[in-house]
Amino acid sequence: MTIRLYDTSARQIRDFDPITPGCVSIYLCGATVQAAPHIGHIRSGLNFDIMRRWFEYRGYAVTFIRNVTDIDDKIIAKSADQGRPWWSIGYENERAFNDGYHALGCLPPTYEPRATGHVTEMVEMMRGLIERGHAYEADGNVYFDVRSFPEYLRLSNQELDNLLQPSGEGETGKRDPRDFAMWKSAKPGEPTWETPWGRGRPGWHLECSAMAHKYLGSEFDIHGGGLDLIFPHHENEIAQAKAFGDAFARYWVHNAWVTMSGEKMSKSLGNSVLVSEMVKHWRPIVLRYYLGTPHYRSMIEYSEEALREAESAFARIEGFVQRVVEKAGGVVEPAADVPPAFADAMDDDLGVPQALAVVHTTVRQGNSALAADDKEAAVARLAEVRAMLGVLGLDPLDAHWSGEGGDRGETVLTQSVHGVVDSLVGLVLQQRESARARKDWATADAIRDQLNQSGLVIEDGPDGPRWTLGTR
Repeated sequence: MTIRLYDTSARQIRDFDPITPGCVSIYLCGATVQAAPHIGHIRSGLNFDIMRRWFEYRGYAVTFIRNVTDIDDKIIAKSADQGRPWWSIGYENERAFNDGYHALGCLPPTYEPRATGHVTEMVEMMRGLIERGHAYEADGNVYFDVRSFPEYLRLSNQELDNLLQPSGEGETGKRDPRDFAMWKSAKPGEPTWETPWGRGRPGWHLECSAMAHKYLGSEFDIHGGGLDLIFPHHENEIAQAKAFGDAFARYWVHNAWVTMSGEKMSKSLGNSVLVSEMVKHWRPIVLRYYLGTPHYRSMIEYSEEALREAESAFARIEGFVQRVVEKAGGVVEPAADVPPAFADAMDDDLGVPQALAVVHTTVRQGNSALAADDKEAAVARLAEVRAMLGVLGLDPLDAHWSGEGGDRGETVLTQSVHGVVDSLVGLVLQQRESARARKDWATADAIRDQLNQSGLVIEDGPDGPRWTLGTR
């Protein structure tokens, strides 16, 4: 058994060889808490949750660090705009992120350190870099000298002579415009901390190098994050850590984005879909299925149609689970081992789409066993399905989804009925759309009114009609 991962730094899939046999150390760049999370933010946490679950299934002890950036330019700008303390904005949105992670079934990290809690470690790292000739102070700022580190830009495969380094306001005194800020001098109205070079606040990149060193040591196994972090963030992390003397991460793993109209989902583009709103209209387990089942290196183009397809696909799985539970007269425990084809897919760079195909094949086999009244075979297939869904965090009988102490069979029945109702309502809505297409408004309105009388609210949107439960 060998797990293989695509390593961005090597630009190829590599066999995973841990530093310590039987152990895996992972550092994931987590939330910058300047606003509530959209589903693109949560996708990263979800992808690495699946990675963690697979390592644990394979018998590894996992240390999983996911940081919180609770101070940066955007948080300070929000504080000024809203007339609120920066820490109030950060804490509110940190809780929103954690609510989102929990809603979608992500396991809590081993540690979740905040940037502002590690200024001492940042100062120690800057002092060491200045002593080694890799950093310098100017006008109260501390900059990293990129020309002092020959490996700079190897991760992003850029040429230094062509580099345009992002710079913030007040970054004066640079020896080279491509040098980046590790520490920013104090400005009126901004939070500050005392350092040997005067009062100021952290730059974005320094925090992760310092926190990874504190919690995982000078070398660890996997560093993760979104594709957008390769440059400048991860490139600058590497420069700071290695120039300080750390070996740093052995593997770099990056997840792709959730896009809308071909653009990365982001608040600045105004195209974000907040998790807090999504869970009001879609079951969280369906959102997890939608975001977690594409390959982590594949882009996801957001659409309600795709979400409806995910809902229908997951309903087929839930329906099978419930039918076997009813046939068996109680909950069937997960199998000790997943099917070999599922394991092979997951070992090969977390091939969730191929692994999910095994889930659906096993469901079909189980349905065939039910149709043949072969209870023993149906129960065996359900045990395998539960084992596979457990790895993906999608087992509808798991306590997270069904509720502690509740009737898990009853809960999954409710979930399954929702999928059946969705399919039936979909057929009625197709009839309504056909009536609208031929301009038979009376029939279309009559269908809508009948559905409303049944307790369903029909909303017409750009992606077509959708239903929600209303008040009867």
